[in-house]
Formats: sequence, C-alpha cells, structure tokens
Amino acid sequence: MKLWHGAKWPKGVPYEIGGYEKPLFSILDSTAEKYPDATYTIFADRCRSFRQVKNTSDRLAWFLASRGIQKGDRTAIFLPNLPHYPEIFFGILKSGAVAVTCNPLYKPSELNFQLKDSGAKAVFVMDHPLFYPTVLESLRETAVETVVICNVKSYLPRIKGMLGSILGKIPRADHHEADHFHFDEVVRSSRPEPPQFEVNPTEDVAFILYTGGTTGTPKGACLSHGNLMSNLLMVQNWVRVSSNPGEEMENLEGGGAHTYLGVLPWYHSFGLTLVMLWSCLNGSRVVCIPDPRAGKPPFTEVLKTIEKYHTSIVVGVPTIYAALVNHPLTEKFNLKSIVGCGSGAAPLPLEVIRRFEERTGAVIFEGYGMTETSPIVTMNPTNVEQRKIGSVGMPVPGADVRILDLDSASLELAQGEDGEIAVSGPMVMLGYWNKPEANEAVFRTIDGKKFLLTGDIGHFDAEGFLVITDRKKDMIIVGGFNAYPKEIEEVLYAHPKVALAAAIGIPDPYAGEVVKAFVQLKPGQVANEKEILEFCKDKMAGYKRPRSIEIRESLPVSVVGKVLRRVLKEEEMKKMINDPERL
Repeated sequence: MKLWHGAKWPKGVPYEIGGYEKPLFSILDSTAEKYPDATYTIFADRCRSFRQVKNTSDRLAWFLASRGIQKGDRTAIFLPNLPHYPEIFFGILKSGAVAVTCNPLYKPSELNFQLKDSGAKAVFVMDHPLFYPTVLESLRETAVETVVICNVKSYLPRIKGMLGSILGKIPRADHHEADHFHFDEVVRSSRPEPPQFEVNPTEDVAFILYTGGTTGTPKGACLSHGNLMSNLLMVQNWVRVSSNPGEEMENLEGGGAHTYLGVLPWYHSFGLTLVMLWSCLNGSRVVCIPDPRAGKPPFTEVLKTIEKYHTSIVVGVPTIYAALVNHPLTEKFNLKSIVGCGSGAAPLPLEVIRRFEERTGAVIFEGYGMTETSPIVTMNPTNVEQRKIGSVGMPVPGADVRILDLDSASLELAQGEDGEIAVSGPMVMLGYWNKPEANEAVFRTIDGKKFLLTGDIGHFDAEGFLVITDRKKDMIIVGGFNAYPKEIEEVLYAHPKVALAAAIGIPDPYAGEVVKAFVQLKPGQVANEKEILEFCKDKMAGYKRPRSIEIRESLPVSVVGKVLRRVLKEEEMKKMINDPERL
C-alpha cells in the first residue's frame, strides 16, 4: 500500500487507471456518437453541438491531408479561445499531424522561433489587425506552406454578424495574402472524410507545447495521445462534485449537465486539458472566453458569463480567483451555480479561498502539475472534509511521485523531508522536441521506472498530502538558511490590502542574499513599505523577513497567472549593475 492510500483517499476513486491507450481524437468521436445534439461550445450566444464540431474537424483533417500534411507533420494554432479552436485541434490530430499551440500574444520573433523549431508546415491564425500581421512577419525561414485565416464572424449569430460587419466591430486584418486560405471556405469545400492511419497512443506525439520561456530558451514538450488520454481519465475519475450540500459526491455527469468556464488559455496545457478536452470527454458545454479581462472594470464579462450560462465548473489560476472576489461589482452577480473549482499554477492564498467559497458555496481544490505531465500530477480531494488547504493533494490514480535528495537526485528521502519532486506515470511526456541534452538532464531511472525531475521542492506530510515548498531555482539562501519565497508570500497575502506578492533574493555582502518583496495592492487601497514591513515583523523568522518592499501598480505575470519572480530578479540585477554601490 502506498503512503497516500489512507483514510483521506476519496471514496470510489481507483488507485490505477486504464483504457487510455487510444487516439486522443477518439474522445470527440465517442461523445459525438453518444450526445450528438448536446452543446459543446458557446460563443456570443451561439452554440455548436458535438456533431457539428466533429463534422468540421473531419473536414479540416481532409483539407490538411489534401495540402500534403502527413502523419507526424506539425501544424500550429495561433488563436485565442474561439469556437474554432477545438475543431482545429481535433482536425489536426485526425489528419495524423501534431498540434503545436502558440500564445497569440507572442511577438513575431517568439512565434518565428516556435514555427522554425517545430518545423510547422501549416498555421491557423485569427483574422485580426495584430495576430495576422504577426504571423506574416514570423513566416521567414520557416517550413509553413499553408495559412488558414479564422474570422470570429464564422460563429456569431447571423444578426450579430451582419451588424458587426456594417458597424466595423468584427476584428479583421487590413489585408490578406492572396495565397492564404479562409476558414469558412476551407470547411465548405472539404469533405468530412479524415484520412485513415494507425496511431500508437503511447509513442505517437499528439501535441507539442513550448515551455521554459520564463527560465531560458523555450523547449517543446512532446505529449503523446496516451499522455493526454491518461491525464483526462485520471481527472475524470478523481473529481467528485455535488450540486446540493449534503448529497453524495459523484463523478461529473455527461450530456450537458455541466458548463465549464473557458477562461484559461487553450494554448496552454492547463486550459487545454482541464477545460477544452475534459469538457469534451464528459459531454459538457464550454463557454469560449477569448479575453478574460474584457469589460469595465476588467473581468466584468467573466462574471456576466458565469451568471448567464449557469457555469458549474471553473478551472483557474489564483489571479483569476483573486480578480473575481476583489471585483468591485462581484456582489451584483449570482455565482451560486458553481459547484466545483480547480486551481493550480501557483499557490492560492488562504484569504482568496475563504472569500470565494463564501461567495459561491463551491469547493476549491488545489492541484499540482506541469506542462511536461499533461499537466496534472496531484489533486486535493474535491470535498471540504478531505481537502487539505496548504497542500496540493495526493498523486492522482496512476501517478508515482517521489521526493529525491536535492544534490544526488537519486536518493529517495523519508516522509516529511524536503527534496526535489520526481514524477513517473503514463502522463509524463515523451521528452523535449529535438533536445537530447535537456532530456538527459530531467529524466532518471529509479527502480526500473522513468522519472521526470520537476525542479520543484516539496515533501509528503503525515497523511500523504504533497506540500510544495518552492522552486529549486527560486530558493533564497540567507546566511546559510533556506528561505522559500512561497512561505514569505503567504504572509504578504494575508495582509488585507495586498492583491499580489512576490519575494526574491538579492545579493548582500554580509548574508549572501537577503529577501526583497514586491506587492500589488487591491483596487482602491493605499499602503506604504513601513506598514507592510511592520505586518511581517512577528509573522516570520528574521532571516525570512523582507529587507525591503517595493509597492507597484502591477506585477509581471505569466499566461497562466504566475507572478514572474525571474523578471523581477532580472530588473533588480540590472539596477545593481548600473549602480555598483548597491552591490
């Protein structure tokens, strides 16, 4: 029996999972057969059924094959969360190709790197005055031969589409290259007959997602059909919800019983797996939200969406939950339809959990994972009785998680000891695209099993819950003592005026490093450095306390809401280089 197979293991959840050795696109085909007329995507009040999404994906697969795309070729997607996205994603897989998802906020040089590195032969892009020109500029020295332009008018209700065209409110690029294709015409002229080919689910790559841009040159994580299928089944088996307090917790019912909030970006593994693909697996609706910050004030449209469509499942990051509870209009919206909320990518402050759950009546369950693991590794039980706030839960069915010595990366540590988190299981990536040295650095064989070194530090507590201490590279060493930014930030988040916080280590001639903190205040709040330093004084040991605090209007965050400590540290180092007296 494993450490975590104890009293807190959720009732009815298996310890292992099977049935994942199948093509990823089979989830769409299966759901379309079971619930053909159930709604899959919702966008601007227009619904697309699973039958319609399957039909379009089949046509896109036929089109790509007709353009010479063969099994294993790469095709890129440069779109926000539009209803085109799942049709294109599944269409790429059904053509035998590998999907390469790209952040639509990329600059031309960033997109050019990704297109060249992956060797993409085709790209789907939003018809937009910024996105389309970015693609045009990024095509130099790439293998891209096919560009498909996707306009939002395709899936707007007819009246909205007509009015938008007349008033000029529908986004559109200033011009289109003559040899580029238009999505609507491609769908109309193609046949719903995807090519036939064999898929080896455990060896064939389905998806390449670039990661590591916050720590160096981006690397393409290669995820197989089986990687993603196994992670979906892990989550589907784990998550239990109840629509009414006191009722027995059950797996998510299919066929339209639930509505997901499509607020996380689908070009990232968190949003792709936990929203776009998971909703497809269980036959649920998903509301497409291309711009979460839409509305005045920002995030107002997200609140409207939750109330309008009776959203029941929310998967988000701490910045999203914080934005919703701190929104000045939040009390004006009914959010009681929400029954289940997943959070990841960064620690969720306790105060945000408390306020959100009071506001909605739902349960937030934190988890842990990374792009390289498809992404989920651990999750908290999805009920209040078994959930443990402050932890990221227990390894999901089929995941083997071990804590290794920070120096040797081979010696397994005892329960309760902090070390590097290593992960094995069917959801762990095949490896990085064309990066043998990077693969050698992150994989270890232990007891005959392939483990991925995550770079995260943590330990298992007495009940088998995983506690993340921090990133290995972010640890601050103050006078020989280890200070973890996460722990410091938790104290800062407890201050009633603080919305976001980050702690970094900066050079110090006496202690080696000292802590500097950055905070972003909640809307309408005023505070000074002295006030926040005083707040920290009796809440943490001296070596952990920030030596200085910088209050900013905003902090840099990643696409999934993590505050980018690296960016803050780089800024501090530049200041010190320009002012040697500070060193």
